[in-house]
Amino acid sequence: MSVLFFCVGAAKAGTSWLYSQLAEHPECHFRAIKELHYFDAVDDGKLERELRKHQGQQARILNNVAASGNTPSDDQARRLTDRAAWMDVLEQGEDTEAYLGYLNHDAGDAKVVGDITPGYALLSETRFRTMSKLAGDVRFLMLLRDPVERLWSHVRMIAARRDDSGTATAERCDRILKRTIRGKEDQIAKRSNYAVTIERLMAAVPGGKLLIEVFEEMVSGEGLARICAHLGIAPIVPNLARLHAGQHVAMTQDQRRAAAHWLAPQYEASAKALGRMPEAWMRKGQDDGR
Repeated sequence: MSVLFFCVGAAKAGTSWLYSQLAEHPECHFRAIKELHYFDAVDDGKLERELRKHQGQQARILNNVAASGNTPSDDQARRLTDRAAWMDVLEQGEDTEAYLGYLNHDAGDAKVVGDITPGYALLSETRFRTMSKLAGDVRFLMLLRDPVERLWSHVRMIAARRDDSGTATAERCDRILKRTIRGKEDQIAKRSNYAVTIERLMAAVPGGKLLIEVFEEMVSGEGLARICAHLGIAPIVPNLARLHAGQHVAMTQDQRRAAAHWLAPQYEASAKALGRMPEAWMRKGQDDGR
């Protein structure tokens, strides 16, 4: 029986990169849709909205293929097939068996099947406990990135989304950062709150089934090796070519200090959960004044 694997966050902490590494691992089976958003959609009553989102994405791919006059590439064909199957699951409403059937379809002898959705970091302790009982062997991963670096990456992403040209300007980033610290950007603040997610996971997930890992150590290789060991699969060499940094906007020292002060509880909670403060974070902390 395959390990059922959930990577539940954090946002902007390398979950897409990890998906790309594990999706190519010969002992893993992941569908073409990285973020399924199943359990948060169930809890928030938004399965229908998820269905409409995928219907729109499916239509855009089909329109692009038709406009090109070519047949779908192998990658496009896989995405179209997997999304069509996922829409069938969403149309059934809340149905855990259908969800698990989707993950396991064509898994063959794979040791690991899974769902990498950073939005799951906001799920309740009750939901995590339910997820931990969905199969005989369920394992969780929570990725932590230096809190200031994660926050700034998130701010840049939101700034680009709110700009008509898709550009993350320094001025807009500054406004969003200040609004976040003042409590005016609820979603960014929630995804910055490692302490709450860690507390819920540690209360809900049985001992030995939860790994809390550090982004900076994952991409350097040692953390990725620990993730592979956690999943019971052979270690792999990290492919850094697939690591995307997003748009570059320099963070000022004043912004760093303000963010580090606001995020102090997250550094404390992370160090407590890990049993140490990551070396990469300590080096950054010298710049932040921590």
